[in-house]
This record gives sequence, structure tokens and C-alpha cells, in this order.
Amino acid sequence: MNERVSIDNLIEIVRAGGKVKTGVDVYNPKGILLLDKDIFVDSVKTLEIIKKNGINSIPVDTSVDGGLWDDDGNLININTDVLIDFQETDARTIAEPVIEPPGHDSIFPNAITNEIEMKLLEIEEKKILAAEKYKDAKKSIKKVLTDIKNTGGEFDFNEVEANVSDLVEFLVTADNPFCYLTQELFSYDDYLYNHSINVCAIGTAIVNRFNIYFSNKVADLMKGNTTDIYNPFEKENIKQNNSFACYYPSELSDISLGFFLHDIGKVMVADETLNKQGRLTTEEFEEVKRHSYEYGVKILEKNNLKNSVIKNIINYHHSPLYGEEKRCYPLGTSYIQIPLYVRICKLADIYDAMTSKRCYKEAVNPINVVTNLFRTYAKKDPILQHILYAFVKSIGIYPPGSIVYLRNGQMAYVLESNGPLLLPFTDERENTLKNKPDPFTIDTAETKKAKTIDSRRSVKAPREVYAILPTYIKNIIKSP
Repeated sequence: MNERVSIDNLIEIVRAGGKVKTGVDVYNPKGILLLDKDIFVDSVKTLEIIKKNGINSIPVDTSVDGGLWDDDGNLININTDVLIDFQETDARTIAEPVIEPPGHDSIFPNAITNEIEMKLLEIEEKKILAAEKYKDAKKSIKKVLTDIKNTGGEFDFNEVEANVSDLVEFLVTADNPFCYLTQELFSYDDYLYNHSINVCAIGTAIVNRFNIYFSNKVADLMKGNTTDIYNPFEKENIKQNNSFACYYPSELSDISLGFFLHDIGKVMVADETLNKQGRLTTEEFEEVKRHSYEYGVKILEKNNLKNSVIKNIINYHHSPLYGEEKRCYPLGTSYIQIPLYVRICKLADIYDAMTSKRCYKEAVNPINVVTNLFRTYAKKDPILQHILYAFVKSIGIYPPGSIVYLRNGQMAYVLESNGPLLLPFTDERENTLKNKPDPFTIDTAETKKAKTIDSRRSVKAPREVYAILPTYIKNIIKSP
């Protein structure tokens, strides 16, 4: 039996000469183990450290040899119904577990007892931080586009650089930034602003992963780890240190800035053309295409920005990724000439555009988008294959926000691609669950086959399932 017990009560028990054994591992919000499940606690200091970590109560699982003992070694019965004042009673009676205050809607316990709880807490904390970063970035891109429109092309580049640097710092330190960023699945308001931020987030994650992966591959090749290469300057097979990097930090900063500004030329295209609900005419499509190679480039020139990385991204992010790819521009550009970071921008651009709602289309389930992009670009070009690898590893086969079917017929929401971490929201007949279930990962040994993802069934678009989503998931995503 698992009961939550006040940390103050546990301290008093130990102070009176008793002992405590939780039967469960106790972690702090950072994921650091504070107390092993098998340790008999006979020191007040151990419990005071736990309390200093902001933990007011911890579970005691009597079903796995956990328990509380007095100074004579007698087992203390845990009474969860009575609040005990230790000034009036001894340590042979136990007080109540901490009760959450009214209106508390957290899905996390006061003390963390397993890896999933730690991951959920991490997601919740980083979502709050991401929302702040997202808000600042959105304010920045709004100001950029407004200034360009009002001045005919001028904007404060230094201010943008500072804001993007702050956003990128979060994206690089966050293990999986896609869990934390708001995705416009049901609303197309402010699409251009959100799109700029999302492409920056997605592209930055991909280019960082590609940089590490591809650089290591080249370093291994240079050291002869992957093939035999004759090196006349190397004696006695002395190993060379890693010295190759695809992109250096200063370049990565410029690349992220370019991702953020890739569509600034669209502010020069008429709103009625950009937001047209029907099919664009040939003339209208030609006008939209000018946002990159003409309007965007002119804005850079007007602001005297000569950064070649940013210019390449703005100019060529609709260029071909392989020979003979259709509907690419500007015309006459060979995919061989396109820098790798620009190809990454194009993938990020396509992914976010397809997974976001537009005035003329619904958002597509991210799983379908990843699958389609992989089928479109796989095995077309060796370098592109490395980029695709970085893309899929960054986004995940089951990106956060995806809707999946389980083998037992339930539908689940993907909280995180690693695992993946799933939160069911229907029963086997697709009826919305009334009570919030526990999330789970499908890569654990405990997961039954019935609760693995059913890849045989077509995944639905977000709009199709919105009506049956429970409140606890609607609170995660952005409502329409």
C-alpha cells in the first residue's frame, strides 16, 4: 500500500529514535536521486535535505517492505485520516500525508518517484520557460515585419539578433525543444510570426544534430576509423584528435538568425494573396515566389546586411534538394550549389507549414508529414541522406502533438517523441476517457503489446479528433 506522508512527521519519527524506509526512490525536480528505496533512514539530516529540495511529502510503500518504525522497532500504522500534533503525541503515531490545496491541477506528485514523473515535470517546467521565450520572439518578429512595412524595408537587426540569441540558447540546452513550443494546430492567427519562430526552433535543432553527427563521421574518416586512408605524414598509426567541425559556433548563430528571418520578404506580398483560400493563379504564385530571391534580398540590402549565411537562407530556401525536384525557385539554381544549412531550412519550412493550420487548409498530423518528407527525399542524394537522418532524429518518428492509435483501439496523444511518451485519451471504442490516465512509454518492458502503437491504422488530423479531446489535453495545446 502506497501512502504519502508529511516530511515533517517523518522527521519527528526519526528524531524520536525511529526509522523510515520509503520502498520507492525519491528524486528532486532536477532528477537527482535524494533517497534510495531500500535505505533505512535513521538520520534527521537526510530528511531535512529532502525538505530543502521543496518536497513536503513522500510516499511510503508498505507493499515492498517500506514502512515506519518507532525507537523500539515496532511498526507504526499509517493513519491518513488524522492530523497529529507532535507536541502532544509521540512518534508511535503517524500524521497525515500532505493534501494538495484546492484548485491544484498539476499532474505531478509532490515527490517524484519514477522516470516518467521526472520527464513530465521537466516538460511542465520547460513549457513555462518556452512560453516566455516564444512570447519574446513573437514580439520581436512582429516588430521586424511591422517596421519593414512602415519604413519600406528597414528594421533593427541588433534587437533581433539579441532576441534570437536568447531563444536559441534555450533551444540548444533543452533536450527536446519540440515538447515545449506552442504548435498552431487549430488556429491560423499570426501564422507568419509563429512560422518564423518554429522554423528557427526546428531548423536549429536539426542543424545542431547534423553538425555533431556529420562532423563525427568526417573526423572518423580522417582518422581512418571507417576506411583505410594512406597518410604519408602519420607515423606508427598515431591517432589524430578530432579537429573537424562542419559549422563553428559563430556560423551556427548566423544560421539560426537566417532561419528566423527566412520569410521576411513575405511582408512585401499583399495579404490577400498570401491568405487566399482558393488556388493561386500563375501570376499570384509568381508574386509569392518573389518573397525570397527578390523582396527578402532587397530588405537585407536596404539594411546594409552583408551576412552571406542569412542571405543564402532567405534567397534559396525554396531551391531544390536534389536534381530535378519540381516547383523550386529561383530558377537555374542547382541543388549542388545550395549550402547544407539552407537545405535544412527548407525541410523545417515544409514541416512547419504542413503541421500548422492555414486559412486555406487544416493542420496535418505530424506523423504523416515526417513520413511523407522521408519518402520524398530519401536516397536522392548522399548528403541529403545525412540531413534527413538529423531531421528524423530531431523531430522523432512520432513528434510531440501527434495523435496515434494503440493496438487495443485506444487513441493517444504524443507528449514526447523519445519513447515515445504517450497519454491515452479514449477507450478501446474511441470514447473520451472521463478520468486522466497515467502516461506511459512504449519502449519499456512492462508495456503490453496491446498498448503499442498500431502503425497499420491511418492517423487522424488534429481537427478530426479535437471534439473528443479531454480538457487535460486541450490545456496542453492551443485552443481554436
